[in-house]
Amino acid sequence: MKAIISDDAESKERRLRKLISSFDSVIVAFSGGADSAYLAYVANAELGVRALAVTGDSASYPSFQRDLADKLVASFGIKHEIVFTEEFQDSNYTSNPPNRCYFCKTELYSKLSRIASDRGFAVICDGANAGDSGDYRPGRQAARERGVRSPLAECGMSKAEIRELSRRAGLPTWDEPASACLSSRIPYGQPVTIEKLSMVDRAENALKDLGFRQVRVRHHDDVARIEIGADELARALAPEAASRISRALKTIGFRYVTIDLEGYRMGSLNEALK
Repeated sequence: MKAIISDDAESKERRLRKLISSFDSVIVAFSGGADSAYLAYVANAELGVRALAVTGDSASYPSFQRDLADKLVASFGIKHEIVFTEEFQDSNYTSNPPNRCYFCKTELYSKLSRIASDRGFAVICDGANAGDSGDYRPGRQAARERGVRSPLAECGMSKAEIRELSRRAGLPTWDEPASACLSSRIPYGQPVTIEKLSMVDRAENALKDLGFRQVRVRHHDDVARIEIGADELARALAPEAASRISRALKTIGFRYVTIDLEGYRMGSLNEALK
């Protein structure tokens, strides 16, 4: 049975549309995930060519996410550009401290601010929602420092509400599993390299090709620690599937392949900070 959109969610969407309409023009930091996709969709509906979705591309951006973003903007006629970010030129980022995300977002928002200044865009927005304050998110500091707005959070929209409103709008991202930059797969203090991120990207794509939806491959040097969604964990642990997973990831370059018995959980590497 289809979920029914609550009156509260519809009220928040009306508030969001009114807020976006109040902007003279807007740049949306667009990753292709559910939140930024919905925001880009609404901005496009309300402002047309005065709304620009911009994707920051680098080695840390998952390739499947890039493909998803391309398909979405093509399907919905969203004005879209790609900017290549240079966080790998910053040792503060590549040394992988706990606030690594701050330096990545600082680079992205600096690039977006330059576009806004050069081309007269009034506002820069990100896709943070009302529930994003719970986890450790140093990138939020970078957004605040650069005056980046978060319309979904400002209107009190939860992830569940965004997903259901996206489903009603026909956005293919409505049930897309949560994602994050590939650098989040490397434990803090271990250097972030393009080679490591390439291995993680290929490994996660291999798992998706095997039919798993919610996956993370945490890079622990020569060990791949795989997190699988709870509803898929039993299937991954079945001998035949486990053997296929092991072969696929060893081909990519991992010496040992493990499946985390706790399954997928957001920000598991943040557990080391507690």
